[in-house]
Amino acid sequence: MSVEVLPKDSERNLAFPQAAADLAGQAQDWIRHLTAQRRASPLTVDAYTRDLTQFLLFLTEHLGDRPDLAAFAELKPADLRAFMAKRRAAGIESRSLMRALAALRSFARHLEREGVGKAAAFIAVRSPKVARSLPKPIPAEAALDMIDVETRAGEGREPWILARDAAVIGLLYGAGLRISEALGLKRHDASKGFDSLTVIGKGAKTRSVPVIEPVARGIEAYLQLCPYTLKQDSPLFVGTRGGQLSPRIIQLTVERLRGALGLPDTATPHALRHSFATHLLARGGDLRSIQELLGHASLSTTQVYTAVDGARLLDAWRSAHPRARG
Repeated sequence: MSVEVLPKDSERNLAFPQAAADLAGQAQDWIRHLTAQRRASPLTVDAYTRDLTQFLLFLTEHLGDRPDLAAFAELKPADLRAFMAKRRAAGIESRSLMRALAALRSFARHLEREGVGKAAAFIAVRSPKVARSLPKPIPAEAALDMIDVETRAGEGREPWILARDAAVIGLLYGAGLRISEALGLKRHDASKGFDSLTVIGKGAKTRSVPVIEPVARGIEAYLQLCPYTLKQDSPLFVGTRGGQLSPRIIQLTVERLRGALGLPDTATPHALRHSFATHLLARGGDLRSIQELLGHASLSTTQVYTAVDGARLLDAWRSAHPRARG
């Protein structure tokens, strides 16, 4: 759910009706801070808003009334643990609980900065343990088939739509883009003879990524077939009515492709980005360079792909090496 930034102080509590007016006003200021100062993505802002809303609903029941600033400041770690326990009992997984705790800590720190609250109780609660699962890349041959327009030749869709989807998927696998980054590109980004793209990633950070020739050709093929005249500042990829293409369209396209190619449910648009990194590493790519291409803030995030490649090599050894069969 999106939260509208309300201009009048008397109306600010409408965004968080689960809280008393003073606490609701601070919550709205926090959302404003996340958006304007921290430049958090809309998805992060929406998720954090839902997390705080859930916590305020819990506190209303837990405390017997809508919480205000004074009640919020008196919260103890036990109150936080009771909230986490209730959410877990409702079937919420550890990763979502961890994000919720991060949201509440962020809000508590905001209150502390404003001099109207304390963050100690929120910091004292341990984050839930999350089992670390390795990314599941798509085999190289299957990834190439997903980019090939001919793979979907029997669907009876317009050629420009097939070319468009193939171009987007080509960017996910051939340049390691997130789906939001690919669909956030503008027409002027793909100027004639382009060999790189400037991408806006998480936290509004920009990076330059090289575009290999097959990916560039896929984008050019789409532009030649596209029935709409795209202005330089308009979205590069458009839907059937000429508006910005929805991520859901690409998600559904990948679902159909994995069905046609017999791929598992883990073959998602984001898995193509995993495949980009894993296949580069397997071919001798430098980990630091892959980090820059992916736009990871920390090298530790990229290092997970070394474990993926190691697991792949171990599987190959177990299936092929003579000593592994004894």
